[in-house]
Amino acid sequence: MYFATAGIEVQPWIPPLVAFVISVFTSMGGVAGAVLLLPFQVSVLGFVSPSVTATNILYNLVAIPGGVYRFVRDGRLLWPLAWAIAAATLPGVFLGAWVRVNVLVDPRAFKLFAALVLLYVGVRMLQALLADRQSPRPELAAGADSRLESVRFDRAHIAFAFKGQVFRIRIAALAGLGFAVGLVGGAYGIGGGGIIAPMLVGLYRLPAQAIAGAALWGTFVTSLGAVLFYHALAPFHPELAVSPDWALGLLFGLGGAAGVYVGARLQRVAPSALIKGVLAVCLLVPALYYVREFLNG
Repeated sequence: MYFATAGIEVQPWIPPLVAFVISVFTSMGGVAGAVLLLPFQVSVLGFVSPSVTATNILYNLVAIPGGVYRFVRDGRLLWPLAWAIAAATLPGVFLGAWVRVNVLVDPRAFKLFAALVLLYVGVRMLQALLADRQSPRPELAAGADSRLESVRFDRAHIAFAFKGQVFRIRIAALAGLGFAVGLVGGAYGIGGGGIIAPMLVGLYRLPAQAIAGAALWGTFVTSLGAVLFYHALAPFHPELAVSPDWALGLLFGLGGAAGVYVGARLQRVAPSALIKGVLAVCLLVPALYYVREFLNG
């Protein structure tokens, strides 16, 4: 099947299958899979124009709702945190989209940028995993009883209780972090929540099981804004493919939707350390590949 905007030909069953496998694992940590789907599109399919970023973000719009529904149904979506993530990251996502179209047009430069993003997030995830082993919190047991027990939200903090422990994050810190990761996510093609989930786990040691649903919702909202913004930018850059490849994005999204739903179900019984470990490996492997490719010229 030929995808005109992407300029590639691929069997139509491959995109949804790849997206499903990726999303099962990444969604357990609050990532819809777009963070790893982009390296597949760039390196395997050869889709390197700015349109790949918009297509990757379009995937989020299709893939995420099923997982969000699962988190809501199980009482594991922290709405104050979800909306705070969306509000903090959206302005940065718009700026990131502009940077992608005007600064990171060259595929080699974009791959190096992608490698730096993946390396940073992957290393932070590993640091969080090691910190938990060296100075662990009281154990958050894996199991079905993973509902958020209580939530407190004011202008200074978001606080919630999860499996007998209280976790807090300052609104000001979240706003600054959200803008920065939104900028990176808008340029990379993952919205904002795709990066902020590992950073909330790594920097603030929040449990992945508790923030995964909020991060997915934040990613959905910012992805909607980003797709519309990329589409609006397209007429100003007729020499580039900027708008998403709608057919390819929908195929990826269908597979991702099933994967996110399954991952959200499995996340209830998966240990937090396992989730962090899987995410770290998935982030670092493509990052190191891109660094090697850049160094080899």
